[in-house]
Amino acid sequence: MISQLLETINSKYPLSSRGSAGFDGIKVKGMTFNISSYEAEGLGHVSTMQSKGFFGLMQMDTLIITPIDTDLPIYSYDRIKAMGNDKLYIEVYDTVINKPSFAPMDRIKEKYNDLPKISLGKQWYDDIRLPQTATYSGKRTDSDRFDSMALEYMKAFISINGAAIEDQEAKNSKTAYYVDGLLSNGGPATDVFLKAIGKERTTTLFKEVLF
Repeated sequence: MISQLLETINSKYPLSSRGSAGFDGIKVKGMTFNISSYEAEGLGHVSTMQSKGFFGLMQMDTLIITPIDTDLPIYSYDRIKAMGNDKLYIEVYDTVINKPSFAPMDRIKEKYNDLPKISLGKQWYDDIRLPQTATYSGKRTDSDRFDSMALEYMKAFISINGAAIEDQEAKNSKTAYYVDGLLSNGGPATDVFLKAIGKERTTTLFKEVLF
């Protein structure tokens, strides 16, 4: 699915590799993380993180879009498959100055309204998590529809034309609020890296590779 999502982004915003700053192949708690980052021309920064562990019984995929060149929100795709279960988290964070219409995404979210939803509970970033966030938890039997939803949602996202950024400092500040918040407040994925490689290297990973 990661390759299909990247192809979708590349169809509008040409991708070029930016490397992984030495983090590709890092091993954390029995999991090997394959990490890549890309420059998306006209959009901003894209990163991917794919990992497998426990003899292939667990697979985790992440794709993050951090718009820098156009005024769109941060888009985060996470997929976790383990022990016959499948979870799909698409979270959208308000880092925009002039909010565009999200109608294309709303239509896709409504189309898949029957998928098994999951609540992520109260989080420190609730104030910037947009209603276009979509989170589901199901079984392997749901995987094909999860795949379809994720691909259509990405197509809807990149179909939105964000405004030209007139105040780059303000845009950067909104992005930094979320990234710095992850490092300060933690979270399931953030905490794993903080414990394994420390605050300094985790900060480098987040600020130079993932976002």
